[in-house]
Amino acid sequence: MKGEIEQTLGAWVLFTVDIQPACLGLYCGKTLLFKNGSTEIYGECGVCPRGQRTNAQKYCQPCTESPQLYDWLYLGFMAMLPLVLHWFFIEWYSGKKSSSALFQHVTALFECSMAALITLLVSDPVGVLYIRSCRVLMLSDWYTMLYNPSPDYVTTVHCTHEAVYPLYTIVFIYYAFCLVLMMLLRPLLVKKIACGLGKSDRFKSIYAALYFFPILTVLQAVGGGLLYYAFPYIILVLSLFTLAVYMSASEIENCYDLLVRKKRLIVLFSHWLLHAYGIISISRVDKLEQDLPLLALVPTPALFYLFTAKFTEPSRILSEGANGH
Repeated sequence: MKGEIEQTLGAWVLFTVDIQPACLGLYCGKTLLFKNGSTEIYGECGVCPRGQRTNAQKYCQPCTESPQLYDWLYLGFMAMLPLVLHWFFIEWYSGKKSSSALFQHVTALFECSMAALITLLVSDPVGVLYIRSCRVLMLSDWYTMLYNPSPDYVTTVHCTHEAVYPLYTIVFIYYAFCLVLMMLLRPLLVKKIACGLGKSDRFKSIYAALYFFPILTVLQAVGGGLLYYAFPYIILVLSLFTLAVYMSASEIENCYDLLVRKKRLIVLFSHWLLHAYGIISISRVDKLEQDLPLLALVPTPALFYLFTAKFTEPSRILSEGANGH
């Protein structure tokens, strides 16, 4: 009788062990230690190495997929942020006192383009303009540090890793290369061609970059996952807002005011490209024949502004604001 009880208890223990989950936590997994043919030996449950994430069976698997179109659009948005800020501060501090703004704009474009190219070349696989990635499944994939399990509510199993490899860290690498290239190229260029500016004004656009790069880095570190899902709407809202502000500040009230200067057309077409980028990002071009007609909406905000400017009279509003009324 005693032997039967022991056997029953032993079977119950084995059954209990068998139904235990392979790993606790949402992102903990077992790393492959040895493989020989069909034989695979995995280590203890823990953090997955860089470039891997857990599968449904809680095993760490290498990221071998190609980024989707939406992933590339997100990376393009993060790459555009420093470029747009460079252009804004160059224009802000150059004003009408110097003809060097165009050369600085071109240099900023060159810096960001080279940084993006180098970032792709140093990313895995190294030496080719191609990256391998893990697919983003949900928002929590960006914040694995918040999902470290505590089995006994005392000891924490640290399983923090880049589940969205490399969409999170590749942005930091890009910003680092942008900063290095800016410090190598821009000071020499500004010193040579920015003769129309005072000595204190020449490097203000560079000083501004030394401020906004840390801000962008913190933004990516804290809100990378939120930006991943929200950037199409951010592009549309900001492009609409900046277009309205620019056209009102330039006192554009009709088509003639818009066509009289080439710079205004360049700004308009740049905003149209941003509108198109945002629309494509929202639709993701899943069904090309249905989504492409949405691009016809790109000129709508500018046309709406021109048709309604006579009712709002932005020049009068600006003059009254300058007079303090």
